[in-house]
Amino acid sequence: MSRFTRWERVNELYVDDPDKDSGGKIDVSLNISLPNLHCELVGLDIQDEMGRHEVGHIDNSMKIPLNNGAGCRFEGQFSINKVPGNFHVSTHSATAQPQNPDMTHTIHKLSFGDTLQVQNVHGAFNALGGADRLTSNPLASHDYILKIVPTVYEDKSGKQRYSYQYTVANKEYVAYSHTGRIIPAIWFRYDLSPITVKYTERRQPLYRFITTICAIIGGTFTVAGILDSCIFTASEAWKKIQLGKIH
Repeated sequence: MSRFTRWERVNELYVDDPDKDSGGKIDVSLNISLPNLHCELVGLDIQDEMGRHEVGHIDNSMKIPLNNGAGCRFEGQFSINKVPGNFHVSTHSATAQPQNPDMTHTIHKLSFGDTLQVQNVHGAFNALGGADRLTSNPLASHDYILKIVPTVYEDKSGKQRYSYQYTVANKEYVAYSHTGRIIPAIWFRYDLSPITVKYTERRQPLYRFITTICAIIGGTFTVAGILDSCIFTASEAWKKIQLGKIH
């Protein structure tokens, strides 16, 4: 009987925090390359409206030298609070600030929450993956404005997984410090959407299965009737043609 069981995916929108057991935190995964900035200059800073202000976050992160040490690839996993804030890649944590830090970059991955790899669920879970700013002004700062959308996937067994999609807008500009120096950074400014998207896998109701079967059967009879009518009409026309030849 299980071979004939049909499943469907239902999409819902509602207002709520789906992951109340997370402690008010969201896991973040960031992978970014800066091909013209030394690893000792690269740092991650985190700020938010709850008063968090962390410069040079290093937990669960690593820096991989690129281009014979001239560049750096930063990979990190960290958490943010569920309040508006930002995290940014900068030279702010360096012991000595470089004269002309080059912030051209490529973003390989930026994702929030669990990784969802579900067939036919195509969302903006890594919207900035592949973003290339290698030809931008080397001294420019980059602002990525993110709207994070909570997303829940519930499989056939009822198990739920929590992830986050996001939309993004960006701008590029040159920022000066109070001393007149240019200190560029790559900013990710985020806010959370109150709307949650939920994907649910569930057994298709029996009445819908029966309706589908009836529609198929009805369609088959309709097509058969049309074909029969065409054949009958053609047959009658042929008979009339034959009678005309006899007379």
